Amino acid sequence: MDDNLPGLRKTVAPTVLVVDDDEHVRESLRQLLSSAGLNASVFSRGEALIEALQEGLIGEGPACIVLDVRLRGLSGLMVQQELSRRGIAHPVIFISGYGDIVMTVKAMKAGAVDFLTKPLRDQDLLDAVAEAVNKDRVRLADATALQDLQERWLELTPRQRQVMNRCASGVPARQIADELGVSEITVRVYRGEGMKRLGVGTLAEFRSKARLLGIPVGEAARPAQE
Repeated sequence: MDDNLPGLRKTVAPTVLVVDDDEHVRESLRQLLSSAGLNASVFSRGEALIEALQEGLIGEGPACIVLDVRLRGLSGLMVQQELSRRGIAHPVIFISGYGDIVMTVKAMKAGAVDFLTKPLRDQDLLDAVAEAVNKDRVRLADATALQDLQERWLELTPRQRQVMNRCASGVPARQIADELGVSEITVRVYRGEGMKRLGVGTLAEFRSKARLLGIPVGEAARPAQE
């Protein structure tokens, strides 16, 4: 991995997807990115990029998109909107030889990482790519962690989930026991087993995870009641 890309792990070669209708620009950027140890795929039209991503032709690792604003067919901003509509979340870097304030504001408001004007400085582009790829790496890691948490939640027994739901709402063990018609010790056993399976050590940590699972979280019970 090239040292011009701070923060990128050398064990992974991220993918940069370049969309520009100028063949010279595409080839120049492909060579630059490849020389920096990145996988570079180039497209002349935004529609071709969308099709490739939709059909899974791009690897599942971290990636970012370098997108010209002015394209034949769908404009860069329209491509960005279409990617968002389809749930494709790779970070976008806009490039343009005709950039203006209105266009930049629209791009950044829609979540673009950066907006660079042509002619591009190599280091400016590499710095923007480094930031975008790191953002995508974090996004992928968060998605993997959430999927693991969801799978762990589904592995709980119905009674364990029932107890953990009430714990997330801040209901103390004694009240949960009364509601379920079991002993307080039994509730604590279910709670302990649920926390162990979810990989959390405290109720505060569980409530944080519960928010990720979409479980309603209420005010925490007092320690003496838990």
